[in-house]
Amino acid sequence: MRYGQPVFLVFCLLAVLASGIGVVYAKYASRKYFVELQALRAERDAIDVEWGRLQLEQSTWATHGRVERMARKKLGMHIPAADEVVVINLK
Repeated sequence: MRYGQPVFLVFCLLAVLASGIGVVYAKYASRKYFVELQALRAERDAIDVEWGRLQLEQSTWATHGRVERMARKKLGMHIPAADEVVVINLK
């Protein structure tokens, strides 16, 4: 055995160990980020469901019949009679 061979073998051993540790760390990080991604997707889905509910609620509160009923009840508004209508001609 020559002098350079044991040094080369030690170097190869260290390279293999470093490579193995790198693979283990990469796999760990991959799993960790995948779990985080799944949690964020679940949160996004929950927010989408809530957004749909809020849009439905908004459309319910903004129906023409409800707005007219609230205008009559709370603001005392009414549909104007013909003699109450004023037409403005800007020409």
